[in-house]
Amino acid sequence: MDGQKQRRALSAAESALRALAAGDAGRSREAAAKAAALDQLGVYASFAGLVRRAAGEIEQLGAVVEATRLALRDSLAPGPLAAAVEDWLG
Repeated sequence: MDGQKQRRALSAAESALRALAAGDAGRSREAAAKAAALDQLGVYASFAGLVRRAAGEIEQLGAVVEATRLALRDSLAPGPLAAAVEDWLG
């Protein structure tokens, strides 16, 4: 395993969440795809799909619905970004 590559995956996942919080659906999708591509441990296995769902909600509803926010949080638990979901999207 390449630790540097996994750290870049974490950084990309954080960028995806920040983009969602900023309402930037396109940027969030790109960053989540990058996180999934760099992920060597399966940490972000469901994350990219959930970000795509959240991005669609932002585009159609103007916000991420609670069920999606909770699923995003759970997909990142117990990692360092689980709390960020609540802070940035809660």
